[in-house]
Amino acid sequence: MAIFQARTLLSRSFSTLSSHPLRVCVVGSGPAGFYTAEKMLKAHQEAQVDIIDRLPTPFGLVRSGVAPDHPETKIVINQFSRVARHDRCSFFGNVTLGSSVSLLELRELYHVVVLAYGAESDRALGIPGEDLVGIHSAREFVWWYNGHPDCKNLDLNLKNTDTAVILGQGNVALDVARILLRLATELATTDIASHALAALEESSIRKVYLVGRRGPVQAACTAKELREVLGIKDLCIHLQEADLLKTPKDEEEIKNNRIQRRVYELLYKAATTGPSHPRSGQRELHFVFFRKPDRFLESDERKGHVSGVHFEKTVLKDVGDGKRIAVGTGQFEDLECGMVLKSIGYKSVPVDGLPFDHQKGVVPNIRGRVLRNTSGDPTLLEEGLYVCGWLKRGPTGIIATNLYCAEETVVSISEDLNLLASKASLPKPGREGLLHLLDNRKVKFLQFSAWEKIDSTETRLGSLKNKPRDKLTTWEELLKVARE
Repeated sequence: MAIFQARTLLSRSFSTLSSHPLRVCVVGSGPAGFYTAEKMLKAHQEAQVDIIDRLPTPFGLVRSGVAPDHPETKIVINQFSRVARHDRCSFFGNVTLGSSVSLLELRELYHVVVLAYGAESDRALGIPGEDLVGIHSAREFVWWYNGHPDCKNLDLNLKNTDTAVILGQGNVALDVARILLRLATELATTDIASHALAALEESSIRKVYLVGRRGPVQAACTAKELREVLGIKDLCIHLQEADLLKTPKDEEEIKNNRIQRRVYELLYKAATTGPSHPRSGQRELHFVFFRKPDRFLESDERKGHVSGVHFEKTVLKDVGDGKRIAVGTGQFEDLECGMVLKSIGYKSVPVDGLPFDHQKGVVPNIRGRVLRNTSGDPTLLEEGLYVCGWLKRGPTGIIATNLYCAEETVVSISEDLNLLASKASLPKPGREGLLHLLDNRKVKFLQFSAWEKIDSTETRLGSLKNKPRDKLTTWEELLKVARE
């Protein structure tokens, strides 16, 4: 009955459309998905756009990736909400590509399918000891403190160790370090998940090491993120001044890149102006350069638990075209710790029926048009199938990067629709067909109005704690509130 009512409601917009509207399905409701939907609605007045997502909650990494102390970055949710409420757009939450509906089925139901489901897995280092207890990906940690329902019960060792090692020096690594080192009282008024705040209040972590394979000139973070972590109250910053020595090639690199130059300047200032030794009990942030992990060390006292990282020292080696890579020197050293967070990159996951470049971790494509294989042959196109976001270009860039990425994909779609006008005018079941399929499979999808119930509940609970929202963090809670 509920599915029938939803079908009736969702079908009301059909009356104002042509008899054969352009049916578009976007898989993934993060920035790439919503920007794609928005641009398709603007570019094609006859288009009807459906956004599906496996989670009950929309907005992807804006909700589960952006740090809780960066509320200004989340304002884009207002724009995405307007898209979801558009009379030619519908949101289908709790619908999983692969199990609820297959890619082949979506392609039969819609004229255009755009895959924008991002990267929900992690790159592996492939070194001994990687499966020891206490080693996690930065993605898991970020999902944990942001209340993602898949990571609420992450087994983090915050009380039994005073030292954490973060592998990587990009913006995600800096986010993770900042959350570990900021005072919990400062995080209490953000939308950080309640279980994470409680754990951080009892955390014993006092030292965090940010370790990179290359030098400070090549650090992958932005100046804004670095300035923020360096500005944490009552924090002692450690850098080896020897690491800050620049080679002529470093000078050339800095000269040609304003961001890298600013990052280096901030690191140099932190190394030369701050106190060299921490006061008793003071929190510490150590930047360690020219080190790559060789293996993880197992604790003698706690079998199966990590107790440190065995690092190899590195140097930068020219490989042509102005590129330099970190190579091992054969010199090693150990760094003791009770927790390791790997911030070495997210990884997209393929689905059945989707060409995938496992080496690059992306779907082979030309300007968003999906190719049948990884050969790069532009004539081997998967008709009607497109990609956007991290699945298209890899896990890089900021939220706004997806705006330009979506623009490019939608231009490709529009060009193809002009060439294939006769095929695009043939009727497809679209939303009606999807509703029928989900009904038959007893998939209880959630409309955007269900998210609005979750949003309202979280906001109300948050107001009781002087927080912008108090997130519901389990599947059970989210589905219960959504269906009330």
